[in-house]
Amino acid sequence: MFSLPLGDDARLGPLEVWHAEEFAAHLDRAREHIRPWVGAGFVTTGVDGARATLQRYAERQAADGGRLYGIWREGVLVGGVMFTDFQAAAGSCEVGCWLEPSAEGDGLITRACGVLLDWAFATRGLRRAEWHCRADNDRSSAVAKRLGMTLEGTLREVWPYEGVRHDKQVWAVLAREWLRQTAA
Repeated sequence: MFSLPLGDDARLGPLEVWHAEEFAAHLDRAREHIRPWVGAGFVTTGVDGARATLQRYAERQAADGGRLYGIWREGVLVGGVMFTDFQAAAGSCEVGCWLEPSAEGDGLITRACGVLLDWAFATRGLRRAEWHCRADNDRSSAVAKRLGMTLEGTLREVWPYEGVRHDKQVWAVLAREWLRQTAA
């Protein structure tokens, strides 16, 4: 397995079906913290639910449509990043993330998402990457800003959570913008 250092004794690597028990334990620690901010299908319970989520992403990766990566700190899975959508033919993708509270505030998500954007733009030749988040998720929109993304709009009441519909922000960065800022 490959893994890339993120600093702070953290590493980024593929999160695969064989990680189901580790992923389930991680979700037990993170579930209530991330539930308002991620899709309901992602926040599963138990090893079988974790395995199903990881299998879904493995199938999407095999079809070149999505990818899932874990962030391990001191050997413990603490979160991850993903291509929630990957459209090579259209030249665009959507990047997403999640993190348990114990790993917040150290820039792990920003660095890990930077790795994904480097790969999407420099290796795969994509032209655009998006970031979607609830409009009231200040931590998520702060990551989009740190990644040099531009807020392109707010979709009103499209994010249902516990009987309430929330606004969703759409951020984006273009390949030329990303490559220019990372070259500086």
